Amino acid sequence: MNRGKQSNGKQPSLAQLRAFAAVAEHLHFRDAAAAIGMSQPALSGAVAALEEALGVQLLERTTRKVLLSPAGERLAVRVRAVLGEVEALMEEADAVKAPFTGALRLGVIPTVAPYLLPTVITLVHEKYPDLDLQVHEEQTSSLLEGLAAGRLDLLLLAVPLGMPGITELPLFDEDFVLVTPLDHWLGGREGIPREALKELHLLLLDEGHCLRDQALDICREAGRADAPVTTTAAGLSTLVQLVAGGLGVTLLPRTALRVETSRSNQLLTGYFADPAPTRRIALAMRTGAARAAEYEQLAEALRGAVRPLPVRVV
Repeated sequence: MNRGKQSNGKQPSLAQLRAFAAVAEHLHFRDAAAAIGMSQPALSGAVAALEEALGVQLLERTTRKVLLSPAGERLAVRVRAVLGEVEALMEEADAVKAPFTGALRLGVIPTVAPYLLPTVITLVHEKYPDLDLQVHEEQTSSLLEGLAAGRLDLLLLAVPLGMPGITELPLFDEDFVLVTPLDHWLGGREGIPREALKELHLLLLDEGHCLRDQALDICREAGRADAPVTTTAAGLSTLVQLVAGGLGVTLLPRTALRVETSRSNQLLTGYFADPAPTRRIALAMRTGAARAAEYEQLAEALRGAVRPLPVRVV
């Protein structure tokens, strides 16, 4: 039984598909050719070549008009779908090429997120309105794993990380201050020597927070051999409330000070003598990231946006 033409194995071209879609829409070679900017002979040849490639007769040609064959009716639906997907592909490619569009998955550590995100979000809304900012708050180790695996695009965290394959874009340095109860002998003082940390009952965050490690490093630099930990907290808010309750003192980065100490009138802030202990905050990206130029522009914009904060822009 004759099952019609067999496909010759050739792949149809986009030009052939567009030609057939135009004929299927207009049912007129001259009008279809004009609609897609082809000559009429070229259009007719493209449709004939498509029929040959598919091994199917798509049109019924008469001297007066053009009709779709039953096969042409069915395949016209497929062709329109294919061309629609190609158009969507091109639009998506244009969007990808356009800077500061699409999704940006930003990972932020908990000791930065509450204090810097308002500035980051305001900057993105005002300067990059087409950027889809997606924020993930996690501890440093989880953020680094997410960056390496491609789950995250960019990190906002304390550095240096000292990890291969990661490029740091420094933003600013900020001092640590000493938060104490009202009756503490260092409460409200300025010019506190770091050596004072050797004798203080210091409250720290739980294991896994980089701020805990930084606080311990500061204590070691001050000459404290060990920092016995009897009470810890999962976040800075709890830590400050423990201080307000008289359980000890703690170190806070300057960007967190206003937010965290405004919740209690039982706290005082002490300031260290220069050079005060500091931390550096940066963006971190995969070395050689496809959007590296964008991330560098974002870092520069952030440096400008954080100038009103109690920080020293790098």
